[in-house]
Amino acid sequence: MQQPPSENLQGAVERVTFHSEESGYCVVKIRAKGHRELITLLGHLPSISAGEHIEATGEWVQHPEYGSQFRAATLRSIPPTTLEGIERYLGSGLIKGIGPQFAKRLVETFGDDVLDVIENDPRRLRKVPGIGPTRIGKISQAWREQKVVRDIMVFLQSHGVSTLKAARIYKTYGQNAIERVKQNPYHLARDVSGIGFKSADQIARDLGVPDNSIVRARAGLQHVLSEQISHGHCAFPVDELIPKAGELLQIDTATLTEALRLEIGEGDLIEERIDERVCVFNKRLLFHEKGVALEFMRIAEGVLPWAGLDTKKAIVWVEESLRISLADLQREAIEKALSSKVLVITGGPGTGKTTLTRSLVTILASKRVRLALCSPTGRAAKRLSECTGLQAKTIHRLLEVDGANGGFLRDRGNSLEADLIIVDEASMVDVTLMHCLLQAIPSQAALLIVGDADQLPSVGPGRVLGSLIKSGAVPVVRLTQVFRQAAVSRIITNAHRVNEGKMPEVTNSDPQSDFFFLESENPADILRLVVDLVKRRLPQKYGCDPKRDIQVLCPMNRGGLGTRSLNTELQKALNPDPSAKVEKFGITFGVGDKVMVIQNDYDKDVFNGDIGWITKLDTEEQIATVELDDRAVEFAFSELDILALAYSISIHKSQGSEYPIVVIPLATQHAVMLKRNLIYTGMTRGKKLVVMVGQRKALAMAVDSRDQGRRWDNLAARLVASPRPVSDFQ
Repeated sequence: MQQPPSENLQGAVERVTFHSEESGYCVVKIRAKGHRELITLLGHLPSISAGEHIEATGEWVQHPEYGSQFRAATLRSIPPTTLEGIERYLGSGLIKGIGPQFAKRLVETFGDDVLDVIENDPRRLRKVPGIGPTRIGKISQAWREQKVVRDIMVFLQSHGVSTLKAARIYKTYGQNAIERVKQNPYHLARDVSGIGFKSADQIARDLGVPDNSIVRARAGLQHVLSEQISHGHCAFPVDELIPKAGELLQIDTATLTEALRLEIGEGDLIEERIDERVCVFNKRLLFHEKGVALEFMRIAEGVLPWAGLDTKKAIVWVEESLRISLADLQREAIEKALSSKVLVITGGPGTGKTTLTRSLVTILASKRVRLALCSPTGRAAKRLSECTGLQAKTIHRLLEVDGANGGFLRDRGNSLEADLIIVDEASMVDVTLMHCLLQAIPSQAALLIVGDADQLPSVGPGRVLGSLIKSGAVPVVRLTQVFRQAAVSRIITNAHRVNEGKMPEVTNSDPQSDFFFLESENPADILRLVVDLVKRRLPQKYGCDPKRDIQVLCPMNRGGLGTRSLNTELQKALNPDPSAKVEKFGITFGVGDKVMVIQNDYDKDVFNGDIGWITKLDTEEQIATVELDDRAVEFAFSELDILALAYSISIHKSQGSEYPIVVIPLATQHAVMLKRNLIYTGMTRGKKLVVMVGQRKALAMAVDSRDQGRRWDNLAARLVASPRPVSDFQ
């Protein structure tokens, strides 16, 4: 596709409509040379003020609401050349110590030499009435700071760095940006949000770093390991790491081997054998993995926080109180939970995990035991609250996020004030978050871990629940019996069939069924059928809200039947004419759209996986208001990159949540993701109805795929080994 021709603009900033300190994104009105009317310009600069002169390269775009705009690919501040421009520039507030009045006096005194005087001979400023040594000091410092910003931007842009990335680099490194980038451009990928290895590699090449240099080899190894961590690994075998890095970098094995030796020698990577294979750990993840093992053993020691409890009487009492009849295995589980400092309860849908948790909470609450209930997601925490009658929080909120400094306020030195901590949906908890949680649990407290080990493992690195069960180092209760009231649900019976490697039983002729499979071979037909189900057929038959009650779950994000394509089509169908809309980061957001938070924002107290609805778009103030968990959260338009449309989400993102109705498209184009635990997890998200749409062959591929893919970690072995005292591990 032919690229649109770029154009250059120069002019003075008349008004700053919007500027984000965080990202540098700005919307300004400029009076440009050769143009009679004011121009709306979009771009990125660390700072910008009315009166500044700018130079931009970019293209014209047509906004449906705001008309013609100039989108700048590169944008830099340049000194003004006319006396009027200089006066406006100095009086804009950009330079501390100079306002409109002093700007006028300075120009009257020095004329067009004023900028040279400020930079090279600021003592001469004393000629101007009202300017003394203190003010001269402020002016000189502010001028130097602005000059540094300009120099940094010019340097970065001269090496092919876009204005957006240059602004982010400046925000991260400050006045040392040029030195830091020259020293090791590959650190940009580690330190600066939005700059990946490929961008850093291109900058390094532009700076003259040789392709086969050791610094590039080391950075490439770290990048490949980071990619594996993003796939859930805590470590990775060396005999796979080196070839992957070689393929990416086109560097010989000898250089990569030397680079790995240096990384290990300096402690950036740590070598360890896992199942007789030499692997390397990221040092941070190794710290967390060791920490999880040690903290579990610390909590498991000592006496229970509740004493003298007659468990058999307690079980009889709770059955009477809740008017339930517990199965033998549930009674055994309660006895074990009431006599264990640490216990894992695992089981599939309909096996009584919820009833068991509710019974334990009821017993211990009656004994005034202090309880803390938590889950990885807001939706899972809400479900836990509903089932127990007690407040449950997300793990992040329980640990009290430290927005100012990062991390959590609750830790080993400021532990949770509880006698029992219950963690639900534990399959979702990665090794880093689990370590943070365990550190905050006091030694005298007990811990109950509840989760379905057959579901997808955590999105983050590690497989904590699976490793706990595999190790045998902590007691585990496996619930296997599907109870009678659950056995009538085809969702539950078919989920168990899939988990056992059997195809679901489908009776589409039964209108009372809660599970259907609608066959369709053509991907385009599958897409149309999904949209029709959500928009028309399901709301008509079940009287449901298509936005709030129906969730489309996809095996993957990309492709014609991925979340991105489906979101585009479902948005057209369900929110075709919003009262206001804005296009940001390649997505059009409209009032009424269903959206999901895709990364944590501790300042706003929102977390990855939270789902809400856009209730307002203030195009003048450039703010979007989103209803999340019954509260209004404001996002600047420049922050909308942490939101995504959520009419359709990936099955991975759905973990820990339940929805009244779930629709799952399936096709062989999803082959790389078609695993048994993925389909099992998707099916168990449906509370009242699950409808699968697509190719029976694709479903069979998933059911037959028993190999779920191993995750490289060593937690199970660490749990089995005799740990050192916690005080030895810092």
